[in-house]
Amino acid sequence: MNYLWGSMILIGIIYGTVTGHLEEVSEAAIQSSKEAVSLCVVMAGVTALWVGMMRIAEKSGLLEAMEQRMQPVLNFLFPEIPGNHPSRKSIATNLLANVLGLGWAATPAGLKAMEELADLEEERRRKKQRAVPIGAASNEMCDFLILNISSLQLIPVSIIAFRTEYGSVAPTAIVGPAILATAVSTGIAIFYIKIRKYIYRKLFDR
Repeated sequence: MNYLWGSMILIGIIYGTVTGHLEEVSEAAIQSSKEAVSLCVVMAGVTALWVGMMRIAEKSGLLEAMEQRMQPVLNFLFPEIPGNHPSRKSIATNLLANVLGLGWAATPAGLKAMEELADLEEERRRKKQRAVPIGAASNEMCDFLILNISSLQLIPVSIIAFRTEYGSVAPTAIVGPAILATAVSTGIAIFYIKIRKYIYRKLFDR
């Protein structure tokens, strides 16, 4: 990404110099910097609000109750993860945060889930069970990543904040299309995961 953005900036400066629009390029850079700072302040406030609400939900026990209700969903999505494994809680927290549009709150839980899934693979190796080679992603890791990327969102907080910052007259108008789009992407992701597991069993579980 550093090379990509660096190249784009360099190309813009060179093009502005060659075409005689270097002054406009400089003005645009200054204006964009001002907008970037303003947007960061707005997003910091939104992040603090929603992450704080997630913290309140965690302290009040609401988050744990929601995680317990998600166990049948986790059994369906990750049938090979033991019922008492700590990764299930981290996965549930991540999925809940993503559904609520709290991508910032979902990231720590997602990273912790990946670490715990790596520990699960190490435990399988110690017990001489089927496991992926060291350094490779397990089936559960891949499935979790697919679900994380395609996650259903009921409240696209970041998009609403962006639209508000840039003067949209109806910033929440994106909610309906966002729910539809992410519902379709999540459905396709789940379908792919199940099909992939079915094919894997047919090929290797003989």
